[in-house]
Amino acid sequence: MLLRLLLLICAPLCEPTGLFLTASPSRPTEGKSMTLACKTFPQKLDGQHQFRFYKDNLALGLDWNSFPELQIPAAWKEDSGSYWCEAKSMQQKVTRSPRVLIEVHRVPISNVSLKIQPPDGHLVEGEKLVLVCLVAEGTGDITFFWYKGALGLNLEVKTQRSLTAQFEIPAVTESDAEQYYCAADNSFGPRLSELVSITVKIPVSRPVLTLTALRAQVVVGDVVQLHCEARRGSPPIQYWFYHEDVTLKNSSAPSGGGVSFNLSLTAEHSGNYFCEAKNGRRVQRSEVVPLNITGPAEDRKELLTSGAIGIVGFITMALLFCCWLKRRIGRRSARDPPRNPPSPAPQESNYLNSQAPGQLQPEYENVNLVSGDKIYSLVYCVQQEQHSAVDKPPGIHTEDKDSLDIYSRLKKADLTDVDYEDAM
Repeated sequence: MLLRLLLLICAPLCEPTGLFLTASPSRPTEGKSMTLACKTFPQKLDGQHQFRFYKDNLALGLDWNSFPELQIPAAWKEDSGSYWCEAKSMQQKVTRSPRVLIEVHRVPISNVSLKIQPPDGHLVEGEKLVLVCLVAEGTGDITFFWYKGALGLNLEVKTQRSLTAQFEIPAVTESDAEQYYCAADNSFGPRLSELVSITVKIPVSRPVLTLTALRAQVVVGDVVQLHCEARRGSPPIQYWFYHEDVTLKNSSAPSGGGVSFNLSLTAEHSGNYFCEAKNGRRVQRSEVVPLNITGPAEDRKELLTSGAIGIVGFITMALLFCCWLKRRIGRRSARDPPRNPPSPAPQESNYLNSQAPGQLQPEYENVNLVSGDKIYSLVYCVQQEQHSAVDKPPGIHTEDKDSLDIYSRLKKADLTDVDYEDAM
């Protein structure tokens, strides 16, 4: 009986005099955890009470809980609002705390950067490019932007609750070689990253090998130019020249295009030629070009020399025949009386470099002209038209024009001592 009396006296004292809600931390920020606690004043609640937490008239959790605290792992801006709690005793008496306004603060974005994969920014046409935008600080939903070029051509926009986001170009082309940057915004205004340069290398195409010579059929001693060129590919391009799988030369084209070199031919240079081009991981090979050498250059020189000797022999025979014909004409003129009137006065020559009319002498000249591999010969004869009265044989008068003419011809032929009498 005494125990029941004590409980009746202490019951009013065991009831809480006041209930209130606290939040820790008092100024929560986005992304951080927040703890709500239901407390009494001036005394602490015992374990026989049940608790429930509310936000904007909505109960947090499914049912009453004996633990007087509620933890929110990550609070966000939308978690801001009016909070309170309730406590229920064993006698089903419910006590409600006053409402508490809690605002979750958002952290502005800072230190935006753009990372790329591959890290060096050097890609080959067809490879994948990944652009990763990172934020060092910032909370809430972040909107990411990716831009191409200094003028800011927008490529992509993404909004997500994360400090990183990425954009991919599955297969880059030559036009993707540019500068890139990104931006991030969480309602405080966008923050920009630095510019990052991307280079795209174009693989070399299959090169073309050309062999250039001065003639269609080359011989030993000729010089052949070998030219290898890949019509497409980013510089620098490295080239190799081969003869039957043996390396002849390698050369680089720092600015692109092709390379050439000259090869002085020997008998061993007949065969197949090809070249290779490389400006990255792949090597491209040209088609095979055959080269046939017809024969040594010395044989050809002997052939030209034989032809020249034959031409000289023919010219010699022509000169001998011309001298014999002059002798015949001179003798016939001496025996036959002159049938023609006196020769007219000589006219001036129409050819350059000819002698004066009074100085013309019968001459025979052989002029050899060499043009490339051919030899041309020219034989011409200049007939005297006037005679000098100073040099004449005894017994011939100046008025005897026919005799003087015959004597002049024989003298030029060195026959005056032997055949003059016969000619007369």
